[in-house]
Amino acid sequence: MDSLLFLSARRVVAQRPLPALPADLYPVLFQAAFLDGRPLILRDLVAAWPFPVLHFQRLVGHRELLRDHPCKLCVQAVIQAVVAQLRRELEEPGHRSSLRVLDMTGLPDSTSGRTPDGMSVWSGTVALAKACVEVSKHQREFQRPAATPSPLGVDIHADLFVNGTSYGILRDALQTRAAGPLRLKCRELQAEELSASGIVTLLESLDPSCVRRVDLRFNNLGLTGLSVILPHLSRFPELRSLKLQYSNVDVRRLTPESAVGIRCLAGQLGMLPSLQELNLGSSRLSGNLRQILCDLQAPLESLELAFCSLVPADFAFLSQSFHAPALKRLDLSGHDFSQGLLEPLRLLLEETSASLLHLDLMECHMADSHLATLLPTLRRCSRLRFLGLHGNSLSMAALKDLLQKTLELPNLHLVVYPYPMDCYKLEPPAESGWNFEEIVDEELLAAAKAEFTQILANSRRTDLVWTYNPYGHRALDYFSL
Repeated sequence: MDSLLFLSARRVVAQRPLPALPADLYPVLFQAAFLDGRPLILRDLVAAWPFPVLHFQRLVGHRELLRDHPCKLCVQAVIQAVVAQLRRELEEPGHRSSLRVLDMTGLPDSTSGRTPDGMSVWSGTVALAKACVEVSKHQREFQRPAATPSPLGVDIHADLFVNGTSYGILRDALQTRAAGPLRLKCRELQAEELSASGIVTLLESLDPSCVRRVDLRFNNLGLTGLSVILPHLSRFPELRSLKLQYSNVDVRRLTPESAVGIRCLAGQLGMLPSLQELNLGSSRLSGNLRQILCDLQAPLESLELAFCSLVPADFAFLSQSFHAPALKRLDLSGHDFSQGLLEPLRLLLEETSASLLHLDLMECHMADSHLATLLPTLRRCSRLRFLGLHGNSLSMAALKDLLQKTLELPNLHLVVYPYPMDCYKLEPPAESGWNFEEIVDEELLAAAKAEFTQILANSRRTDLVWTYNPYGHRALDYFSL
């Protein structure tokens, strides 16, 4: 229920122009204007912002709240207001505003929301980059004599997403960073489908003190490309997370060249003293995990190795390493646990049971017997919050047994289960086909969902979500735990 203060703020922001207001009301007015979709009021509030810092997420609320509001015009209005403020400072040397830091980190990506008017991380990055370039251009047009003080400027802290389309504008914006009145400070950088040289150019332009996560995906780098990029990461002392999914690393058949590449990769990872999270998803690492992780200075808290072609020796290394008792997140999706990996997995889970919060075992060829083998160990993971089993061949009976036996885990909040095998039916082949096709019977699936829901209700565990939808669930952020 909204507070009386917030309800009053909604009444105030429903009219324009705003009356004269005390400074301590600005935060709640900003929240009300944003959540009610009032971009013009937001421009007015930012133009007169009485504090040195404006932190979006702290003012507006949780990411889940933001995700369901049409925020694109509102975000653009805030950026435009900051640009207008700096243009005025450039044109009127005596004018000084209070705002010095705009923190836009943590804004949700509209692609995971339920509103068509949300702002994607990509479009937000482009809007910020264009604003930086615009203000820098305006600064050049209003060059002053050396004796005239320059505007103090505004630092914008943001999470940036870049691909080939937005690369040019973001590069230009970052390269104005030191001298421009509007300065981008990147907390998290996600780059897709860029060359190694392009990624290096961006990394060299970032403020070293701010970066905590670098996410490089679909860049086809290989060991050679990674050897070019990773040395530039050592300049970021706060880098805690490195994601290298789909980097085209395949060391299943070692050659002298790939052996050298692995040693180089290991040494460069060892130069990242704050690293807590590593994602090597879809790299083919068979038998080489020890060599890749051997130089890390501190245990990892999050390790994602989905579809990495791991072998028993890799699991044995992890079980015996100093990472195992520290792991909070473990993603081993895409491995075939119906063969010789089930016991190595069970032993690894034994070692991680005291710390593990998030376990992904999606698409792992698991049947009822494999889940039964793991279940006693899963029940010892007393802090577990998330369990992902989507894409495995499990029956309704096995899933009900899992549900009933994991109700005792007090922190378990989300389970993503597979379509029960009982819910499939055979569909006659198309005219051109030869074989019957298995498809999900929606009525049977709805009945299974209702049964799970009833078990949860009877057990008074309505806080525990069971779903067959593997998408749209926000991953835990291990930097805040």
